[in-house]
Amino acid sequence: QLQASGGGLVQAGGSLRLSCAASGRTFVGYAMGWFRQAPGKEREFVAAIYWGDDSGYYADSVKGRFTISRDSAKNMVYLQMNSLKPEDTAVYYCATRSGSMSDNSRMYDYWGQGTEVTVSS
Repeated sequence: QLQASGGGLVQAGGSLRLSCAASGRTFVGYAMGWFRQAPGKEREFVAAIYWGDDSGYYADSVKGRFTISRDSAKNMVYLQMNSLKPEDTAVYYCATRSGSMSDNSRMYDYWGQGTEVTVSS
């Protein structure tokens, strides 16, 4: 089970940190991903991390601004979002899949409910 939180309203240039609480199982050997969906648009990949290490994988649109991380002891995954832009406005979802990281949402098996991020200009 995944539960995302931390969304809100922020001005352009500001920061937010999203959290994803994972429960019900061990996530060793799993990848965790963040996706987002803006109104009228398809869900798109944001970032992913493999539970076994700290290397992240990012969409070009967020590279250098967003950082994905995990806390194994707490079974948490975070998305630190800096230098936010109005185009980052979307509902953000965390998801998990067994195996390696992927930027394809169809490869993820379990999804949390979304948390809404609104960036004002």
